[in-house]
Amino acid sequence: MQEVKEKKETIPCKPENYELCCHFINAFQIIGKKWNGLIISSLCDTEDMRFKDLARCIEACSDRVLVERLKELEREEIVKRSVDKNTGIISYGLTEKGADLKPVFDQVHNWADKWA
Repeated sequence: MQEVKEKKETIPCKPENYELCCHFINAFQIIGKKWNGLIISSLCDTEDMRFKDLARCIEACSDRVLVERLKELEREEIVKRSVDKNTGIISYGLTEKGADLKPVFDQVHNWADKWA
């Protein structure tokens, strides 16, 4: 017997209901948090990055805050942490969920180049 997964019905958000659009709010709570956008954007441009290279990309962010944000993004399953078994080198990359943000960030970059 084949099990059929029910797809959640999502109602499109209308301007008068934006405060009720929890998916939109949740998305911006994640990607709108300080430094998260830059972390995700940096990881969009490469397969995996070591912590020190990521820290170099986001110099204004302290190491402590960067570690905190990476852990948050890991919990959200946007970033994955990998440890090389031979060298012990830790690197970070995007999960499939995180990689799905690449076109979004490409558009933000395009908008920023034009308007910001």
